[in-house]
Amino acid sequence: MACGSSAHTSSFLTLLFLFLSGVLVRGRDPFGCDPTDKTTNNLPFCRTSALISERVNDLIGRLTLQEKVRLLVNNAAAVPRLGIKGYEWWSEALHGVSNVGPGTKFGGAFPGATSFPQVITTAASFNASLWEEIGRVVSDEARAMYNGGMAGLTYWSPNVNIFRDPRWGRGQETPGEDPVLAGKYAASYVKGLQGDDGNRLKVAACCKHFTAYDLDNWNGVDRFHFNAKVCLFLFYFLFFIFFWSARADFFSRANRASSQVSKQDIEDTFDVPFRMCVKEGKVASVMCSYNQVNGVPTCADPNLLRKTVRGVWNLNGYIVSDCDSVGVFYENQHYTSTPEEAAADAIKAGLDLDCGPFLAEHTEDAVKQGLLGEAEINNALSNTLTVQMRLGMFDGTPSAHAYGKLGPRDVCTLAHKELALEAARQGIVLLKNHGSSLPLSHRRHRTIAVIGPNSNATVTMIGNYAGVACEYTSPIQGIGKYAKVIHQMGCGNVACGDENLFDEAIDSARQADATVLVMGLDQSIEAEFKDRTELVLPGHQQDLISEVSKASKGPTILVLMSGGPVDLSFVKNDKLISAILWVGYPGQAGGAAIADILYGETNPGGKLPMTWYPQEYIKNLAMTEMAMRSSPSKGYPGRTYRFYKGPVVYPFGYGLSYSNFVHTIANAPTVLSIHLHGRHGSQNGTVSGKAIRVTHAKCSGLSLGVQVEVKNTGSKDGSHTLLVFSTPPAGHWAPEKQLVGFEKVQVAAGGRRVVEMNIHVCKYLSVVDRSGIRRIPLGEHHLHIGGIKHRVSLQAATLGIIKS
Repeated sequence: MACGSSAHTSSFLTLLFLFLSGVLVRGRDPFGCDPTDKTTNNLPFCRTSALISERVNDLIGRLTLQEKVRLLVNNAAAVPRLGIKGYEWWSEALHGVSNVGPGTKFGGAFPGATSFPQVITTAASFNASLWEEIGRVVSDEARAMYNGGMAGLTYWSPNVNIFRDPRWGRGQETPGEDPVLAGKYAASYVKGLQGDDGNRLKVAACCKHFTAYDLDNWNGVDRFHFNAKVCLFLFYFLFFIFFWSARADFFSRANRASSQVSKQDIEDTFDVPFRMCVKEGKVASVMCSYNQVNGVPTCADPNLLRKTVRGVWNLNGYIVSDCDSVGVFYENQHYTSTPEEAAADAIKAGLDLDCGPFLAEHTEDAVKQGLLGEAEINNALSNTLTVQMRLGMFDGTPSAHAYGKLGPRDVCTLAHKELALEAARQGIVLLKNHGSSLPLSHRRHRTIAVIGPNSNATVTMIGNYAGVACEYTSPIQGIGKYAKVIHQMGCGNVACGDENLFDEAIDSARQADATVLVMGLDQSIEAEFKDRTELVLPGHQQDLISEVSKASKGPTILVLMSGGPVDLSFVKNDKLISAILWVGYPGQAGGAAIADILYGETNPGGKLPMTWYPQEYIKNLAMTEMAMRSSPSKGYPGRTYRFYKGPVVYPFGYGLSYSNFVHTIANAPTVLSIHLHGRHGSQNGTVSGKAIRVTHAKCSGLSLGVQVEVKNTGSKDGSHTLLVFSTPPAGHWAPEKQLVGFEKVQVAAGGRRVVEMNIHVCKYLSVVDRSGIRRIPLGEHHLHIGGIKHRVSLQAATLGIIKS
């Protein structure tokens, strides 16, 4: 009775707190156009009935040059005479509202926010609708925190760089190594974040870091790093102390190590996710990166920014620098002779906003020196102010906005927590299940030894660029809901520097009905500014696994937390290790998701979004070598499943289930004709007899329709990830194979589903030649779906054309 009374009291107090939080939390004052300010609220830029472009032009026309340049940086200054408050542009929402960045903080009515699995884990679900739903939840919470004065509305997320090298510490932030997967993730998550209210924005997302950026700290080649998790004043104070003392040595090394990136790889790999993010996701921002591409800093390259992002892709939004990139390419890369030239080059290249103080300090002098016109500053401001207008920041009181009613009661809701749990379940990958050891039996496996440095993980489970989670369910807590747990760490931490705790761990394995080893990595091994040096498990982890598995009375299951791949060759075929789960960094509910899969409450359906290589892969392979394609004559192995031809531990797209899924092609064409635009069908066209330029093909509606029957021949219901790969006709342009489509489908035990997929020929069956030109190879393409193949011949509708 006492327990029941306590539970009721606790529930009542929780509800009371949420109610009072919603009622008493102080709403945010208007950013601009305060309806109570009679001197400004009737100015034309405050008239919500006018076109946004008209309002923006009116506002810019009222600003002085000095006011304009102070709006070019992330901590944009207030303009009191026009009733405009200061604004911090920098907030993050990689997989939940984060306090990385001075624009967002937790406390008071907002002690935490829902922390979803790290992106690499969520990507393993291959579920675009899940990604979009996570984006919707994150933006609900972001808007609620904005309304409560604790967050901004501009979020520099997601990271859609390609996970090119398995050592990259930030690979965990990305959707993996495949450009189509990364692009689809980007577009889906951005749609969820920004909403579907036409030209209006719920929050403004940002795809970063453009482009060919995927190295943090390797072999003396470094990138600038700072700790953004401090209060705003202290952040800038420490930022500048560290920055001015450390960046010169780093960037001189980084500049010397600048790699060449081919036009082929830029078009074929690195730019694909960004193009999809802008064109399909309609993202409101793109961030340029620190690095140079072929000798030009990305934030000073008009071909990348003004011509490609804004011109070809038609970005409707702003371009922002990675933090202090402009200062870096002046001070340390020595790209310009003066700071004024650097400011002018950046703005003229297409940069609209500087994360850092550089543009505020040097742009006015650049104008005075004739290096830059004020009209070019106006253009940059037009892009940033338009986004703020689309967010409703000049529409008066935030509570009057469509999302103005969101508040504390809309953060960390039960539904949001359930989605975090479901995302973790869908992202977990079953790598091994010897003799169907999993799922564990409720009847036979009542006592579980839970061992390992990540066995009681909480913060580790949310990875980097995270905020403060609503709550945590650790692995021992999750498993404890199903069985009696005997817990031993085995190692003091993931570094596992000694064997001092081995004996207790081994003894617990002897006592239990089954043993679960929760091993892997954390942010001390892989993180921003920390690339890995090895692919094997740190320290004595491998020894712990070996000793415990020998002693275990029952089956031994290895659960691996990591963002990047790990060489598990030593246990892949070891019969003492019954099963292996890769869980990535599974978010706040990770322990519950792990337990649900171990005991069969959930049927695993995740697939690896990156290749797992043996340790030998990285031997003599510099991270600074950017080429994607292999070069046997040079002993260069190539990168990612699309171009690498050597041995792997586990391939991209690998993942087992407790069920067995059988594929059958129900319907698919064997021949598809490609029509050309007008003059390109003539003798002067661009069909070489082997390929057609994509720009010359009639791409609208040109899709390859494939119907695949998926049958679940197992005894458990399950979600199945249907991956479709294509192998183009042979040639030096073509990858080994490439992902051209994927779908998540739920199939009941003994049931079947027909999945219809429309593969856009120009987007997904094309390849890129050495000049960076995308072409559609003619001839026989092979589609790979599970263990089956289907041949389809692409033919030019106009025959007899032999010259390009």
